[in-house]
Amino acid sequence: MYRLNDETALIQTLDFFTPIVDDPYHFGQITAANALSDVYAMGGKPLLAMNILACPIKTMEADVIKEVIRGGLSKVEEAGALLVGGHSVEDDELKYGLSITGTVHPDRVLLNSGAKVGDHLILTKPIGTGILSTAIKGELADPAIEKLITEIMATLNRAPADAVARTIEEGGEVHACTDITGFGLLGHLHEMALASGVSARLDADKIPLIPDCIDFINMGIIPEGAYSNRKFYSKWLHCREGTCDTIEMALVDPQTSGGLLIAAPPEATDTILQTLRDSGYGLAFAEIGEIIAGEAGAVELL
Repeated sequence: MYRLNDETALIQTLDFFTPIVDDPYHFGQITAANALSDVYAMGGKPLLAMNILACPIKTMEADVIKEVIRGGLSKVEEAGALLVGGHSVEDDELKYGLSITGTVHPDRVLLNSGAKVGDHLILTKPIGTGILSTAIKGELADPAIEKLITEIMATLNRAPADAVARTIEEGGEVHACTDITGFGLLGHLHEMALASGVSARLDADKIPLIPDCIDFINMGIIPEGAYSNRKFYSKWLHCREGTCDTIEMALVDPQTSGGLLIAAPPEATDTILQTLRDSGYGLAFAEIGEIIAGEAGAVELL
């Protein structure tokens, strides 16, 4: 973030990766939604986007590349931003992403620090995309699941960000925000709690999960990134007896284009949730826990 003046600060972010779904158009959509998410997580509005493309030009059909870019453009336009150019290179493997420029008022910047004891926690998308993507790659999930996780990953965090902005405009407070990506819900919540000098408590029964997520975990269909996350973050997780047996892997599952994790006082939390309901936002979202006093970075699971 770069402060231009008392009214405007620039947000600059960049993200790209290799395909995670087979359909090139949907891959472009998911990648763009993921890149745009960092701006939303900071309370900003996306303005400009630039493509980043690496592709095997000699072996890949041009229509595939066009569909990837078309998918990305559709999400940039949905965000109300402009695609103003980009750069491409020849590579052995397809990679796509975007650099996003956004703006935010300097006094309304949201960070993953600042959460306060008594804040409630909102999660705006269900978790489990890494596990379900692994199941799809193993041809164990039906087409309906593939369609669902594609929809989840391609959904912009614009509606939740708008709900947060409206709450702040009406005088409510939002103390911290981040988006859930590669470190999973546990990793990103730990980072928020650690940066804020507080602990967090989660209610396992309230965390929105993608259907069949727990079934695939019990089958051992788990991405490597989840094991890496568990190895690093499990020491911060304190569970009620038996709780971790069923949901720990979902908490450390790396997400692609995950939802926002928002920490706000109860009154503001109620406003955000009601605004999302009134907007017709189509994904599962919920209040999943609260910020409590305790060891900085610790997460208690009930």
